[in-house]
Amino acid sequence: MKVGRFRTLFASALVFAFAASLQAGFADEWRTTSSLIGPSKYGENFQHYDYVNPDAPKGGTYNSVVTGTFDSFNPYIVQGSPAAGLVGFGGGLLYDTLMDQATDEGSVSHRLVAEAYKYPADYSSATYRLDPRAKWHDGQPITVDDVVWSFNVLKANAPQYNRYFESVTDAVAISDREVEFHFNQKGNRELPKIMGDLVVLPKHWWEGTDASGKKRDITRPTLEPPLGSAAYKIASFKPGSEIVWQRVPDYWGAKLPVKIGRENFDTQRFTYILDDNAAWQAFTKGGLDDIKPENSSRRWNTAYNFPAVSAGDVVKQVFKTTSPEPMQAFILNQRRPLFQDRLVREALTLPFDFETMNRTLFYNSNTRTHSYFQGTELASSGLPQGKELEILEKYRDKLPPELFTQEFKLPVYDSPQAERKYLKRAVDLFAQAGWVIKGGKMVNAKTGELFKLEILGWNDTDQVISSPWIANLRKIGVDANLRMIDQTQYINRVNNFDYDVITSQLQQSESPGNEQRDFWSSKAADTPGSRNYSGIKNPVVDALVDRIIFATDRDDLVAATHALDRVLLWNYYVVPQYYRAVIWLAYWNKFGMPQMQPSYRGADIDSWWIDPGKEKALAAKYKGVN
Repeated sequence: MKVGRFRTLFASALVFAFAASLQAGFADEWRTTSSLIGPSKYGENFQHYDYVNPDAPKGGTYNSVVTGTFDSFNPYIVQGSPAAGLVGFGGGLLYDTLMDQATDEGSVSHRLVAEAYKYPADYSSATYRLDPRAKWHDGQPITVDDVVWSFNVLKANAPQYNRYFESVTDAVAISDREVEFHFNQKGNRELPKIMGDLVVLPKHWWEGTDASGKKRDITRPTLEPPLGSAAYKIASFKPGSEIVWQRVPDYWGAKLPVKIGRENFDTQRFTYILDDNAAWQAFTKGGLDDIKPENSSRRWNTAYNFPAVSAGDVVKQVFKTTSPEPMQAFILNQRRPLFQDRLVREALTLPFDFETMNRTLFYNSNTRTHSYFQGTELASSGLPQGKELEILEKYRDKLPPELFTQEFKLPVYDSPQAERKYLKRAVDLFAQAGWVIKGGKMVNAKTGELFKLEILGWNDTDQVISSPWIANLRKIGVDANLRMIDQTQYINRVNNFDYDVITSQLQQSESPGNEQRDFWSSKAADTPGSRNYSGIKNPVVDALVDRIIFATDRDDLVAATHALDRVLLWNYYVVPQYYRAVIWLAYWNKFGMPQMQPSYRGADIDSWWIDPGKEKALAAKYKGVN
C-alpha cells in the first residue's frame, strides 16, 4: 500500500497554472511527454528513467505464484477470468498502449506506440502520431486502423474504457500515421492526455480465423494465445494452472526511453495455486515464487523466520512510496434495498473498531483511511469553505445538513467505554431508520424482517478483516456472516454486482478526471464490470464528477474534488478500513536491482534483473530454486 505526497493548495495552484500556460503555449504542437499537473522532470529530451540501470543484463526466469485459476486470454470483457500478465485496463505483458504512464511521476505519460501527440487550445480533440517502427509480433506494422478499431471495440465491450472515454465520440484516421480523437465537449483538460492510455489491439488478428478456421470474436473469452506487440508473448500454458511468458528478442520498443533498463527477465512463469496458505508454503520452499508482496501484518511480523530468511537467502525489504493511498473499505451494495437508507449505512460504520484491530491484529502498522483521496491535497478536511462551499451550496437541499456544520469523523475506539458509546449510537440510528432489537435480533419494526448481511470474500485477509466487524455487528443484533468462495466465482459475482458487502480498494490519482464516471456515476451503476461497486445513483455525485472533469484550473479541480470527497463520505457508501504507508516485499536473493527505486511507485520490479551468480548459489543450496 502507498502513502501520498502532500502539497499546499497555493503551491499546487502555481504548478497547475504553469502547466496550463505551458500547454496553452504548445497547443497544436507535437510533444512526446504529457502531464496533467506540471512539466515532467525529464522534459521533452527524455533518455531513460533516472533510477534504472541502462546496462541491466537480460536473462533468467522470474517465477510467480497466483491464487485461483484462469480461463481466458481476453481481459477486456466481463466474461471469464483473465490469465496472469493480462489486465482489463492497459496492455499488461502482451500489448503496448499509445503512451506509457510514468513509473516515477504522477499523471505523466511518455511515448510508446505513439511517438507524439497534440491537441487544440479548446481541448476539443487530440491527434496521435504513430511511431513508424511500432510492429506486432508477426512483423506487421501497427497502423492507425488498429488504433481506430481498438477504440471502437473497447468502448463497445470493455466497461472501464466505456466510462473512461465516454466523452470521446470517434477516432478517425487522418493519414497513414495519424489518428484523431474527437470529443463531444470542449474544456476537458484531461482527455487529450489520457487518450494515450488506449491499448492498441491487432485488428487483422482478431478479425482473422484460428487454426481450425473459426472466426475469432473479441467479445468472447478465448484460450488461443493472442498476437501482441509488447515485450513479452505467451510461450506456453496449462489451462487454469500455469502460463509462461517469453521476452520477445526483437521487441520493437526495446530502445525507447520508458523501456531502457527494464523488462529484463527472459521468462516470466506464473503458477496457479488454489489458496493463500498453499501459496505461502510455495514461497518458503522456493522455486515457484521469487517475490512476495506481503499484505499480512501478522505474517510480516511473525512468519518470516524460516531457514532461508535466517540464512539471508530470502530478503525482507520495505519500500516507501509517494503516490496517493487507495480507499480500502467494506463496500455496501445499494442495489440491495437493505443499504439504501443513509442512516443504516452510517450505523454499519460505527461498529468497525479499527484501533483494536490495529493493535491486536496489525502490529500498529496501519493507518485509518479518512478520505477517498487519502494522501493528497484533494482530500477534504474540516468544514467546507471557499470555492468548495460555493460548489456545495448549489446542492444544499439534496445533501445531509451535517455536511455543512460538522467535520466528518470516523469512530475512534480509544477507551474501554468507546465500544458501548458507538454501538449505542448505531442502535439509535437503526431505530431512526425503522429497525429495532427484538429477542436479541435487529428486525424491521413494521415487517419483522431480520437485518441480515453477507460479506463476500475469497482469501484469508477477508476473514481477518471481517471477523471483528462481524462480532460487533452481532452485538447489536445484526445477522452478519462471511461467505468464502473461490476466486473465479468471486470475480464473476463482483462483475455482476451479486453481493451484499465486499472489501475492495479504489486507487485514485493526483489528477482525477474521466475515470470518476466509472467509480461513481449513475450510468456505471447499471453497467456490469464497472467499478461503481456501491451502486451509487446520486444526481449530486454525477454533477460533481462532471465538475471535476471540466475543471478550469487546478484550484477549481481541488475544490470540486474536495466537494465530491465530502459528499461521498457523508453518504456512508462504504465503511473505510485502513492503509499502509509502505510496500512490503520479500524475495529470494537472486536479483540485482538499481540502487534507487521510483519513490512514486515504491518498487519497479521491471527494473530488476536476475543475477546469475546468486541464482546458481541458490540452486545449489535449495533443490528446485532457479
